[in-house]
Amino acid sequence: MKHIINVFCTMVWYSNQYLHLTAEHKMKSRGMFIFGLLGCLMAGTTTAVHKAPAAVKPPQTIVYPSVASQVSFKSVTELQVTQPSQKIMYGDNPLQFGWLWPGDHASNKPLIVLVHGGCWLNAFGVDHSFPMATALSQAGHPVWSLEYRRTGDEGGGWPGSFDDIKSALKNLDALNQHGINTESIILLGHSAGGHLALLAASELTEIKFKQVIGLAAITDISRYALGENSCQTATPKFMNGLPHEQSADYHQANLIYRQLPASVTLLHGDADRIVPIIQTKLPAVNVEIIPAAGHFDWVHPGSPAFQKLLTVLDL
Repeated sequence: MKHIINVFCTMVWYSNQYLHLTAEHKMKSRGMFIFGLLGCLMAGTTTAVHKAPAAVKPPQTIVYPSVASQVSFKSVTELQVTQPSQKIMYGDNPLQFGWLWPGDHASNKPLIVLVHGGCWLNAFGVDHSFPMATALSQAGHPVWSLEYRRTGDEGGGWPGSFDDIKSALKNLDALNQHGINTESIILLGHSAGGHLALLAASELTEIKFKQVIGLAAITDISRYALGENSCQTATPKFMNGLPHEQSADYHQANLIYRQLPASVTLLHGDADRIVPIIQTKLPAVNVEIIPAAGHFDWVHPGSPAFQKLLTVLDL
């Protein structure tokens, strides 16, 4: 529109000037006017094309090929992912946030609050949960994958890490402004994240979770702390001592002394070398053992264990 007005004004100006020219000058002026008018029109067209909005590409759908059981942690970190849409804080500390994948609003599937594992250590962050969050969101679920303070972070360890998960769950209303329905919630935790998620479910009884799922979850932390693998030996660091040194804290952090909601399911692989299958021995919970599944199969969307998880989520 702006270019049309400019061209019109230019025509009026030339008309005024044209009346005062000699015959010779009128001939020259006519050629200059036509040439200038064409230039103005071309400039306007070029500008209009340049300012046209770029097409918005739809989010890429990632197809995860099937893999055999016993995947490695490294193979999970090498997977393709879609990036989250929002970073939503639930506290003032820089580590008190969660990444949000909005999922498919039309599917009306429950929100999944995801608590990543990693032996409670700050060497393992929320980023390794991205393939899992990607696949769950592509299955239609909104996913809020939580980061939290861990062993090695100021304020992390026991009980700071647990306090962070509870704070996040108490601040679910922060998701409402992003169009997320928080009335139906699935709480999902893997490994050490399963330990924290199950503890939170036992304590926050005001939240009526649709499902609470522990994937290769650590449940008896006192027994676990006495083991010798790399994750077991990280437990005393998380708890600031061995069970006989911090007996009251271990009692509080041990799920065998907690009353869990009826909606709890434990999924575990019988070939898990990091969290032994004996950690599934909790009273009054649903337990499903997956043959040949390893510890990281649960966070690899191409594994048979992950396909089992998808089935359980749809129940």
